[in-house]
Amino acid sequence: MIDEKEFIQQLLDPKTQNTAFQQLLSEYQRPLYVHIRNIVLNHDDADDVLQNTFVKVFQYLKNFKGESKLFSWMYRIATNEALTFLSQKAKLNGITSEALQNKTIDNLKADIYFDGDEIQIKLQKAIITLPEKQQLVFKMKYFQELKYEEIAAILGTSVGALKASYHHAVKKIEIYVTSN
Repeated sequence: MIDEKEFIQQLLDPKTQNTAFQQLLSEYQRPLYVHIRNIVLNHDDADDVLQNTFVKVFQYLKNFKGESKLFSWMYRIATNEALTFLSQKAKLNGITSEALQNKTIDNLKADIYFDGDEIQIKLQKAIITLPEKQQLVFKMKYFQELKYEEIAAILGTSVGALKASYHHAVKKIEIYVTSN
């Protein structure tokens, strides 16, 4: 693959933009969907947030300064879009974000795209008891198997803080799973 700066130039150049954006979609659509789905849990919601993410990427690419990798920048947009979506959906339903997550987990069994079992649902219920940042760190590390350095670039946090967040999240999840 070509170097990232050259690829970004292709994305910005009207002559090569369509082809480059198709390549961007091809390479990042699945990993971004998985990331978003881990946050919003629902397939249809994840599709909506993914679409919004790519619209924002396309819209703001000209402002990308290259201070992080394109991957990290897009994941940050996806994360922010997913969290904003959850917040807006909770407000629209007149409930808290945690209540919305509980409701979504209860609906997982009916989701044809969810291939988990009772253990997965119990894990999801444990995860929603965590503070938002610990939820994100745990999901990115455990489900997506991202490296701490990648998570740090996406969330704008130090590796040490992420390791501590992940450790605390694991301990809280273990306590929840064994006591429920």
